[in-house]
Amino acid sequence: MTTTVENNRNLPLVALVGRPNVGKSTLFNRLLRQRRSITDPTPGVTRDPVSARAFIAGKPVRLVDTGGFKLDRRKDGGAESIAESIDDELDDLVLERTRETIRQADLVVLVLEAGELTPEDEEFIAFLRPYRDRLLTAVNKTEGGRRESEAWNLLSLGFDRVHMISAEHGDNVAELEAAIAGRLDLFPADAGESGGDGDGTDRIIRVAILGKPNTGKSTLSNRLTGTADSIVSAKPGTTRDVVEGSFDYRGKKFRLLDTAGIRRRTKISDNVEYYSVNRAIKSIEDADLVFLLIDAEEGLSDQDKKIAALAHDRGRGIVLVLNKWDLMPQIKNTFNAVQDRIRFFFGQMEFAPIVALSGETGFGVEELLNTAIRMYAQLCTRVETARLNQALEQWLEESPPPSGPQTRFKVRYAVQVSDNPVKFVFFVSRLHAVAPSYLAYLRNRVRKDLGFSLIPVEIELRSSRKDDAAKKRK
Repeated sequence: MTTTVENNRNLPLVALVGRPNVGKSTLFNRLLRQRRSITDPTPGVTRDPVSARAFIAGKPVRLVDTGGFKLDRRKDGGAESIAESIDDELDDLVLERTRETIRQADLVVLVLEAGELTPEDEEFIAFLRPYRDRLLTAVNKTEGGRRESEAWNLLSLGFDRVHMISAEHGDNVAELEAAIAGRLDLFPADAGESGGDGDGTDRIIRVAILGKPNTGKSTLSNRLTGTADSIVSAKPGTTRDVVEGSFDYRGKKFRLLDTAGIRRRTKISDNVEYYSVNRAIKSIEDADLVFLLIDAEEGLSDQDKKIAALAHDRGRGIVLVLNKWDLMPQIKNTFNAVQDRIRFFFGQMEFAPIVALSGETGFGVEELLNTAIRMYAQLCTRVETARLNQALEQWLEESPPPSGPQTRFKVRYAVQVSDNPVKFVFFVSRLHAVAPSYLAYLRNRVRKDLGFSLIPVEIELRSSRKDDAAKKRK
């Protein structure tokens, strides 16, 4: 399998860096002009670098919010940047991602908090010395001139200038944007844009990777994008923000949304996880397709069903991905047995493809992407009204509506009112007489005969005008 990473890499990269809780994510949201990164008083909320296209002084850049630079303090007073616990290993991964982002950045914005410098500030400033030619310094939380006199002392560290801002209130942020624009050779406003011809053939396919914690979402995301943007750790709940990535496959452009693991509400223990889960659920709105990752060893859970129901209700294409398949017993017909079990317990999703995959080894990734392309083509399909009603005549002839006095109704005609999500409206007489079983029959025939076999199809019933007019005459 060959994928080409895109990720808006042709845009100037501006990285926001600093220790935890200085307001990097608040500034990121302010520059982006939308609430994208999760902000919370808890230090270390941001872990993965969160990247998005932003417009600085009217020009596009790739803005990255990084995890905070953090030191662990030993009980004996010594400083250690890496400890031997899982949490400290995770901190080290966050720090390495931040360092890598700095190395790639065209401009680094160091965010400090007004007040005395901390050991983390001092060590981070020392680390940034080789990058001084592409460094800007912003001192946050100076609203109303608060602590500005202390902030000016930073000039003694060799900074040519410091920008006093309040990311929360917007004070002097416009001046900071002007300084950023002045340091970059910014591209034209339409740089990196990609359009489409309206038929879905060259649009960007937006995919949200969803699932319970620790099902391998970030591992799969990194494999698809050919990056290490999403932090992979054995600790559940590592991913908090939605991490975006892009790649090309078989001439199609994909945009990937790696999301936080979704647990039951009763198990959500803090505000950060609450916001992470809400962002993950909201990513369904921003996606065309959902890759629902299921731990192949654990099998389908009630939570997986709830996630799939959310995607189904929004008309998204859904692929049930059996991840970690490399850990399953290599026995003949294992996949068929697992597939049959899922179909038995999850009958309402009988149309959704099931793909066995290993994000770790790459097994099954090509099949997953080929399936995604076919699903997206179906999502963008429009059926001509004449063809639809010709098919409807055949369906009614093969299975006529009931003819009893209480159950009798007529299906007048049908139209497709939208694609992606796919929705049809059937105009009928006596709405209350249409049984769910007959509605299911119509939906199944639409899927089977009109080329929507892999995706959800919504059918809305409306009273035909002919019958409404007849009622008025009476």
